[in-house]
Amino acid sequence: MIRHRGPISGIAAYDSTYVATAGYDNQVVLWNAADRQPLARGVHDHLANQVSFSPDGTYLLTSSSDYTARLWSLPDLKLVTVFSNHDDDVEMSAFHPTEPLIATASRDHRVRVYGFGGELRFVFEGHTADVISVEWARDGDELISSSDDGTIKRWSLSKGAKVADIDLGGVETDTVALDSNGIVYAGNDDGEIVLIQDESTTTHPAHEAGIKRLVHNAARELLVSLSYDRTLRVWDTSDGLAPVASSSLPSDVWPRSCAFLDDNTLVFATFGTSYATYRIDDDSWDLDGVDPTPGVNAVITRRGARLTIGDAGILRENGAARARTGSLCNFLTEVGDRVVTGGQMGTVFDALSGKVLHQHRSPLNCGAAFVREGLPHVVIGAYTGEGLVFSLRPDGEFRLEETLHLHGNAVKGVAVSGDSIFSVSADAEAAWFSTISLTETRRAPQAHDKIANGCVGLGDGAFASVSRDLKLRVWSGEDAVVTLDTPHDHSIKCVSASADGRYIATGSYNGLVAVHDRATGTWPTVTRPTTAGISSLHYDGEAKTFLAGSYDSTVYEVPLERA
Repeated sequence: MIRHRGPISGIAAYDSTYVATAGYDNQVVLWNAADRQPLARGVHDHLANQVSFSPDGTYLLTSSSDYTARLWSLPDLKLVTVFSNHDDDVEMSAFHPTEPLIATASRDHRVRVYGFGGELRFVFEGHTADVISVEWARDGDELISSSDDGTIKRWSLSKGAKVADIDLGGVETDTVALDSNGIVYAGNDDGEIVLIQDESTTTHPAHEAGIKRLVHNAARELLVSLSYDRTLRVWDTSDGLAPVASSSLPSDVWPRSCAFLDDNTLVFATFGTSYATYRIDDDSWDLDGVDPTPGVNAVITRRGARLTIGDAGILRENGAARARTGSLCNFLTEVGDRVVTGGQMGTVFDALSGKVLHQHRSPLNCGAAFVREGLPHVVIGAYTGEGLVFSLRPDGEFRLEETLHLHGNAVKGVAVSGDSIFSVSADAEAAWFSTISLTETRRAPQAHDKIANGCVGLGDGAFASVSRDLKLRVWSGEDAVVTLDTPHDHSIKCVSASADGRYIATGSYNGLVAVHDRATGTWPTVTRPTTAGISSLHYDGEAKTFLAGSYDSTVYEVPLERA
């Protein structure tokens, strides 16, 4: 049976008849909304990010990290056109309200407009960072785009140029929605909804963490906001912005995407095999059929055993389930005799037992262990930029000692080497903190050219970091950095290193693993064990091999090719 095998990142609905989902398993699935049964599926070459229906319900449009948008006929999901002129991930695509045109938003900083046959009509340039969302104005002449550069821009087809540039103070803005009166609603990483009318702005505090999606319903004049503070909120837009309803998100729901199925029912992206629904008027959730997916987000070895955890939050030891956390988890970090984990719910767990150790206000991305004052410690990086430092006391108490302000954006990786904590963030920044004083010692605002995704300690205070810019950077000593080209042609997701720091393994979102030998300056191992993304890397010191966890649920062994 057709089901997703990885997180559902995008969702759309049409006329209470169809629901479409796009997933990290590269799949696009069309569902019968009446019984939530799959009708057809299509496949991208890489992560499928978002999906939308044409106004008449005859086509589906999908956006992917394979650098394409694709047009499919309905209900058979037959591929009609591939829009392939992009130089980076396509995050969102949108149908023109009346004409056979589509617009795309890409991480190559551009907005494009195509005809249904694939002919490129316009390329709009002006954003200085990744373009995350795009919407058509009601009149169909203008496009509105949002970007990580903290601006909203308007583009006119008739003029073939930018016609407005609204500065939102440099705050990254992932999502925009428009109402029938032309008001633009923008959701930013500070948890604010910004109302834009005639280029004037009004800011409304809405959430305690970044807003990932806004969706407007014209019939009821409702706006829905989804945030990484794990809440959804519904607003009446008939006269300003007035709260109507609020709900905590179930652990399986991903606040990346939702859509109106009808005027009272929302459908949601999840970390499971199918989608969830929510009824606004009676605040009720339905997750029937949302079963766990097997993707691996982290792998480590401990005492001769291989531990994995992923989207389902199930800790597996040598493949057998050992403990359940009940929510997606992103990392595994050994701290003394404990292994800790955490993820989308912002909860720190004892991974070996599933016990809750701490609750944070936003998702958790990564962790690194160190010893301070003779006690095991761990620093855990959060979506909201904090580094949570815990100690493991002799009596077994897991105590929060300090909250470090590592970054102003999501912490994507954290590592320890020598007496330093090193972290990288979604705004491409790197920071160093002392493990002794827990104070900042150094900061590199432009450590990478694009989002930094991970880092690893190399010993003696040296570190390595990787990024969407396809570079490996090695940091050693004060202001010393070496930037290396890599064999990757898609965003590098993760990095690990051998115990002596000589070999650095890098893994990308399209399944490639490449190992760099620092002694020879070469890449002796370049292999692509899967077409799914590499989520995590770990060096197995006993086997002298790297372990590559993948979104396809498999852990691949990548032996060292020694000179």
